[in-house]
Amino acid sequence: MKKIAVFADVQNIYYTCREAYAKQFNYRRLWQQLQEQGSIVAAYAYAIDRGDNQQLKFQDALKHIGFNVKLKPFIQRSDGSAKGDWDVGITIDVLEAAREVDMVVLLSGDGDFAILLDKINQDYDVETLVYGVPSLTAHALINSASLYQAIEQPLLQ
Repeated sequence: MKKIAVFADVQNIYYTCREAYAKQFNYRRLWQQLQEQGSIVAAYAYAIDRGDNQQLKFQDALKHIGFNVKLKPFIQRSDGSAKGDWDVGITIDVLEAAREVDMVVLLSGDGDFAILLDKINQDYDVETLVYGVPSLTAHALINSASLYQAIEQPLLQ
């Protein structure tokens, strides 16, 4: 059975689904789809902790599905901009997991991850599957993945 590791860039998926469809991503349906392809041996959801009740309920739902939720504090800069980026953390976790699995699944449209997928495809001969909103996913990321799955119905709610 194929061993699968899942890495969800929660902020990216939330904002791209909201912008493109005015809907939310259905993580439970994703989990069901992936279980049909193999055994999910690791699953991480990377999010920003703002401490509000709605976010806590969402994070609890992700944990209930099977995700290990990793949180970073929300940082508001003095100029009014915000910081809440998990790119380095996701990269480290993917590099560690790629040695142990047959497939890495990345939920993100961020083109910065293209070089990561190229690296693990080359070094570990692991299959890579990217889920992203078609109009908001970097072409470099799509091209670096073994497989690309457009986020659309039925992965929206």
